[in-house]
Amino acid sequence: MDIVWRRFVILAPYLWLLIFFLAPFAIVFKISFSDPLVASPPFTPLFTRSESIDFAFFFTLDNYRFLLEDNLYWISYFKSLKIAFISTLLCLLISYPMAYAMARAAPGWKNILLFLVILPFWTSFLLRVYAWMSILSTNGLINNSLMSLGIIEQPLKLLYTDFAVYLGIVYSYLPFMILPLYANLEKLNLDYMEAAADLGGRPLIVFRDVTLPLSLPGIIAGSLLVFIPAIGEFVIPSLLGGLDSLMIGRTLYEEFFGNRDWPMSAAVATILLLILILPMMVFQHYQSPQEQQEA
Repeated sequence: MDIVWRRFVILAPYLWLLIFFLAPFAIVFKISFSDPLVASPPFTPLFTRSESIDFAFFFTLDNYRFLLEDNLYWISYFKSLKIAFISTLLCLLISYPMAYAMARAAPGWKNILLFLVILPFWTSFLLRVYAWMSILSTNGLINNSLMSLGIIEQPLKLLYTDFAVYLGIVYSYLPFMILPLYANLEKLNLDYMEAAADLGGRPLIVFRDVTLPLSLPGIIAGSLLVFIPAIGEFVIPSLLGGLDSLMIGRTLYEEFFGNRDWPMSAAVATILLLILILPMMVFQHYQSPQEQQEA
């Protein structure tokens, strides 16, 4: 009975991935080799039967060829990678000192600080983005405050810019960086830092040579939790970004709902998924030696 239960526990995650990840991806991957149709479903079948041919297999590479030829998609991919990378870096720079302070806080304060980090999740993500639209608008809180203080004479263009997109992504995904960093830093053995300080290490050197390497797993985990959803973000660029904030999420939406080109949308989504798999493979490659050393 124990062996059966153990095998079930091991197989359950694989079955979950098979049903909710691999199977939908296989369907999307299949559609990417079809031609668009004005029908339901709006794409040609991959396998067909006719009176003359019992079974036939039809596919096309036109969608992927068009991806290579049209600069619009490459600009969208590059813009998404750029915004996701810079947003992840900003989240890391902001979150690390916050997580470090939380990990070194008194026991009574840790739960309060964690509660404050998790508190934004109690509000709808969409409502929080709409709130930033009001704050960054021409007559919003920031412009009105700066004008009332005499710092500026004309309202600044804050909304519908890349700055607003970065601000929205960093604000929305900051807890996803803080929590893994806090979990890692909270478990660090302070004896290592004290020993390095006793040997004459200055605070910056102790941080660089001891604290930072030991917190690297938390940095990688938090970076992945921010980078992966940020690269495919759709809501924030659509509401806070302008026409120049053309990320791949918006391009995918326009292809799917605007142009009704499901095969092209499937090809765009397939390439996006392959781009997202690369950082996960790097993390897995780094994590495996770490787990072997700990074992």
